[in-house]
Amino acid sequence: MSDTDDIERIREQKRERLERDLDGGTAPDDPVHVEGEPELTDLTSEYDVVLADFYADWCGPCQMLEPIVASLAAETPAAVAKVDVDANQSLASQYGVRGVPTLVLFADGEAVEQMVGVQDADRLTSLIEQYTN
Repeated sequence: MSDTDDIERIREQKRERLERDLDGGTAPDDPVHVEGEPELTDLTSEYDVVLADFYADWCGPCQMLEPIVASLAAETPAAVAKVDVDANQSLASQYGVRGVPTLVLFADGEAVEQMVGVQDADRLTSLIEQYTN
């Protein structure tokens, strides 16, 4: 199997998991890798609260934030989106992302908070709880 086949298989598994989660109405327990504006819009429309992590693979602080973001997906009612700024430059620009990591919190489909840099789990959990019903 080639690397391309492996990547497509992983993407398909993620799509299936996302569809199952969407049908169940509960936020996914794992971060959802967003491949463009339509996918982010779908997430923010489907879930009341979405935390979007704009990151880059080469970014050290982004790598430090990754386990925190993953735990938020599993432990809070918010959906978590991962947006690779290198692959989605226009989406990053649309939300004014000038540095990574940048976290954008959406509530009821609207961007309500934006934070730049590594944030601790307690601060992010508290922020998510402010917007969950």
